[in-house]
Amino acid sequence: VSFGHHLSKSALYPSPEEGWQIYSSAQDADGKCICTVVAPAQNMCNRDPRSRQLRQLMEKVQNISQSMEVLDLRTYRDLQYVRNTESLMKVVDGKLKVASENPRGLNLKGFQELKDKVTQLLPLLPVLEQYKADAKMILLLREEVRNLSLVLMTIQEEMGAYDYEELRQRVLLLETRLHSCMQKLGCGKLTGVSYPITVRASGSRFGSWMTDTMIPSSDNRVWSMDGYFKGRRVLEYRTMNDFMKGQNFVQHLLPHPWAGTGHVVYNGSLYYNKYQSNIIIKYHFRSRSVLVQRSLSGAGYNNTFPYSWGGSSDIDLMADENGLWAVYTTIPNAGNIVISRLEPQSLEVLQTWDTGFPKRSAGESFMICGTLYVTNSHLAGAKIYFAYYTNTSTYEYTDIPFHNQYSHISMMDYNPRERVLYTWNNGHQVLYNVTLFQVIKTSGD
Repeated sequence: VSFGHHLSKSALYPSPEEGWQIYSSAQDADGKCICTVVAPAQNMCNRDPRSRQLRQLMEKVQNISQSMEVLDLRTYRDLQYVRNTESLMKVVDGKLKVASENPRGLNLKGFQELKDKVTQLLPLLPVLEQYKADAKMILLLREEVRNLSLVLMTIQEEMGAYDYEELRQRVLLLETRLHSCMQKLGCGKLTGVSYPITVRASGSRFGSWMTDTMIPSSDNRVWSMDGYFKGRRVLEYRTMNDFMKGQNFVQHLLPHPWAGTGHVVYNGSLYYNKYQSNIIIKYHFRSRSVLVQRSLSGAGYNNTFPYSWGGSSDIDLMADENGLWAVYTTIPNAGNIVISRLEPQSLEVLQTWDTGFPKRSAGESFMICGTLYVTNSHLAGAKIYFAYYTNTSTYEYTDIPFHNQYSHISMMDYNPRERVLYTWNNGHQVLYNVTLFQVIKTSGD
């Protein structure tokens, strides 16, 4: 995730040793800056002469991990592009063979066709150049890892019988503070959506998939729910890697079938709309039981007020940095999108907003930092067209394009823990990174 920050680093803290350090350390697959936040050490750690050296090592490890993730994403994206051009290369190769075997048979039209095909291959050149640059970066990363290993060996000899459990507790404390700071920095206005990253192709045309949206959480499980009509089977994968490979999963058979694709997992429980009703069910995965179910008063259901693609998508549940939400509409609201913030334990409605935007004109919607973003279509050419700000009860029309690669989105939800958009697009499970802009005001402003 990349952030557009307007801030004065020197104005935030007088010294890097006394506060959070914020800097840009890498680029993502689209060339955008990745913001890195480094946590300060606790006072008890500052008394330890080895803490500074360990902190520097943690920063290096963090930067190397980010760089490797960027390389992995970029290589995956570029490999897809190379595979897509493979058939075109075969066509060009075939035409060249025909032309070489029978030069006189190559007329002006045939030459122009060959030239056009070669022109279509030209975008492959920068991809190959990027591969060369990435290969050099891998060599640099390898050297950094080697140096880190030598330093760690030296520290290990110096530390001897050091209390590693105490050190681990310090690291956990720092990570908690880092998460807290990231949430303060993380909220902002959506300004861009990245190129799609296809994680897997599975299931039918419609469905939903997700990870836990609770912050913070160490839960790495992935859930998949195929279809929108009367489904009961939820597949739970141990990790994202297992989901990509289709392995290491267990099955949950829900006691009540679902409607639509607007499900969300929040703090270990699945929240979903019960089939042919406006009842929301909270199903706990660990205990495999329904903890609570409650009617969303007046909410339309059973294709009364769906998104533009239909599919019983009347009630869309979602979570962001501010908690749990329901997006729906009612007859008194004349079919306009209604937003309600829900209490996660009781499912009680805490507050409600009428956006004034017709739900049937929306392709999908998602919440980021208390703002509902609405797309104008579920088909190719869709863009994020409307934003409603719950903190001010105001709205604006937007023009944020995104690439709808497989031309039929039936689920689009934001995960605040990972700061990505999860989508189900015509039988493909796809991720988008988001760009958030914020102004951090300092005392000097």
